[in-house]
Parts: sequence; C-alpha cells; structure tokens
Amino acid sequence: MTEEDWARRAEEFRLLPGETLAGVLATYAEEGRRTDALVTALPDLNAAHPLPKAPWFPPGERWSARRVLLHIIAETAQHAGHADIIRESLDGAKSMG
Repeated sequence: MTEEDWARRAEEFRLLPGETLAGVLATYAEEGRRTDALVTALPDLNAAHPLPKAPWFPPGERWSARRVLLHIIAETAQHAGHADIIRESLDGAKSMG
C-alpha cells in the first residue's frame, strides 16, 4: 500500500464519532461467532482452495482450510501482542514476568 492508500484508510483505525468500545467489541464477538459457525460447518480441514491474486502469493498457490485457520490464529495472537505492548507502555503493568 502507498502512503496515500494508508491516509484514505486512516479512519478505519480509530473510533469515530458515534462509535464506542462496546460496539467494536460486540462486532468482534459477532465475527468470532460467525467464524466458529464456519469452522463447525467445514467438511474437511484438508480441503485446499486457491488463494486470491496478490503480489505476496505465488501464482496458483492453494491453502487448506487448516492452514487458513492457523494463519488467522497466528495473526490474531501477533496483533494482540502488539496491543499488549502499547498497553504496558501506557499503564506500566506487566502481564508476564
């Protein structure tokens, strides 16, 4: 993404007037429920599907449903860690050690 792209998306990364933390958390919880329902309905975690065209995927690349789920878990954990680092820098409390 270019700096111009990031500037256009800047509003996606902050609470806007009328938005609340409770609302954002409720939306996150709903997405979690939808993900749970999707995973429960998967007939085969080894079923592979083509990835969308993108510069970071080799042409014709396919991932299994299992790999996609593991990627989502890893991304969520990584970003939760980033949030924890920010929180620790603000309040000084340590969650580990």
